[in-house]
Amino acid sequence: MKIQTVCGFGCGSSLMLRMKLEEVLKKQNIEAEVFCGDVGTCLSSKCDAIFISEDLYSRIADRATVPVIPIRNFMSTAEITEKTIKFLEEYRS
Repeated sequence: MKIQTVCGFGCGSSLMLRMKLEEVLKKQNIEAEVFCGDVGTCLSSKCDAIFISEDLYSRIADRATVPVIPIRNFMSTAEITEKTIKFLEEYRS
């Protein structure tokens, strides 16, 4: 599974989100490749899901061919865990 974390330029908050998401996945014993991307090019990168800030969500949600998961607080382990588990349940179905 490949998951992309996205922010405006692909090197700031997406890196923080990637690290938090990797932490959540590790606690859930789930292996995935998590990589950073920017909002301008993220739709051209092959992945199974995109985790993105709520602020940028509307810029790609209607054009994405994979699930787009909006995150309000990139530092909230609880929010990221909840949304990751929900995504994984739907992904496995």
